[in-house]
Amino acid sequence: MLLFTGRNSICTQKVLVTLFEKGLSWDTKRVDLFKNEQYDPAYLKYNPKGVVPTLVHNDKPIIESTLICEYLDETFPSPSLVPPSPYDRAQMRLWSKQIDEGIFEATREISFSAMFREKLRNMTDEQRNIRFNNVGDPGRSARFRSTYERGTDSPYVLYAVASFEKMFNAMNETLSDGRKWLVTNNLTLGDINLMPFVARLEYLNMLDIFIDERPRVQAWWARSKELSSYKKAIPEMLDEEDLSTMKISGAKIREQIRARREEHLTQYKKAARVA
Repeated sequence: MLLFTGRNSICTQKVLVTLFEKGLSWDTKRVDLFKNEQYDPAYLKYNPKGVVPTLVHNDKPIIESTLICEYLDETFPSPSLVPPSPYDRAQMRLWSKQIDEGIFEATREISFSAMFREKLRNMTDEQRNIRFNNVGDPGRSARFRSTYERGTDSPYVLYAVASFEKMFNAMNETLSDGRKWLVTNNLTLGDINLMPFVARLEYLNMLDIFIDERPRVQAWWARSKELSSYKKAIPEMLDEEDLSTMKISGAKIREQIRARREEHLTQYKKAARVA
């Protein structure tokens, strides 16, 4: 197996956790996203969307990190990371769906505001335009440009904060029956798909803003960080530059994110009173 990765790529990290949980072996090829290598025609043959990760197994590419994780579980079924019950499998996929439909973009907006925005500013106009012009989806392009131009003042950052609030509320409620993990008492892909996104908030020094009053989420996160697969896939893969960049960049916008969360909670309470 060959895994195309990007530096400190959240979507790659969930595939790595799955690979380590399965005890598998693979080769790695890094794609430098800030040199626009993801748009190289040779890479686009594997992944027409020009994103990472891409898994190549038996010369066949598999794209989309959530699907890659399910592919790995089906191809290498032991140990299983999917619950046996059809109902529980549906619940597992709901968590993955929440990531793909909201939390991925939310993490991107916050991460972009914290650290990637500065990198983009330091690009040449030509390099920056390549990034803007290759986004593809108009909605995603609008988010990209808005966050680049306005940082945490972008309305998309407020949407990002709201997405995390919704997810952490759902987690705290789900875990209220005493279960260890989000679907059952056994680890599933629902948990794995979530871990890198929670980790990114922690590395940006913002996680406490969201979970300080959610002890059940705190306990889930503590269990997650104790997993050998998590340690190998995320902390041990990050170098000092990655850690320093996230810590310093996150500190610059930490209070803005806190303020946007308060703004969201105020709007939510007003809407609830009207309803």
